[in-house]
Amino acid sequence: FDGIYVGSLGTYFGVELHTLVSDELDDPKFTANKADRCFHCKSHLAQTLLKLAAERGFEKVVFGTNFDDLDDFRPGNRALKLHGISSPLAEAQLTKDEIRQLSRKFGLSTADVPSSPCLASRVSYGLEVTAERLRQIDEAEDYLRTLGLVEFRVRHHDTVARIEVHGEDIGTVTSEPNRSKIVEKLKSLGFKYVTLDLQGFRSGSLNESLSEEQKRKSL
Repeated sequence: FDGIYVGSLGTYFGVELHTLVSDELDDPKFTANKADRCFHCKSHLAQTLLKLAAERGFEKVVFGTNFDDLDDFRPGNRALKLHGISSPLAEAQLTKDEIRQLSRKFGLSTADVPSSPCLASRVSYGLEVTAERLRQIDEAEDYLRTLGLVEFRVRHHDTVARIEVHGEDIGTVTSEPNRSKIVEKLKSLGFKYVTLDLQGFRSGSLNESLSEEQKRKSL
């Protein structure tokens, strides 16, 4: 969690790449990690990018929100709209699957790259977002990738690490020696308990803890 990366395909397309340092962790409204956390995060992102755009003479800032994202609980979409940032993929009603299909058609290297939301989205609501907790998540997920896992999450519940993997990957996590190595690694990062969610991987699973009233207030 050391910055906002603008134009990750910069080298691929031969365009200029800028790396901007973000300051969300200095905002108590963000670190409080309430249901509207994403709104404050995207507000910082929008303001940072709009400032850069003005300095460089660009008239427009766009974001990669897709049509599927509009059905999920994403307070950040409100922040982007508030700051006048467009989401061309969503406006064209392109879903994640359709974007992947088009990416393959045009030979883009990102066609099959799994989605990877910000690390703060792994921290249980109400638990303060800190640099240390983000580091724990980052290192835990880096380790799981070395075991061949591709799409998964490590959810941070303070002393508990809750691992989500697809059903077909449960055996990879629970078989030895992987199971023992995962427990050892995650405990070395500061977790006291390491669990596997039998419901499996699902995007935005932490939103399941929010009431409809909390969601309405944050949208």
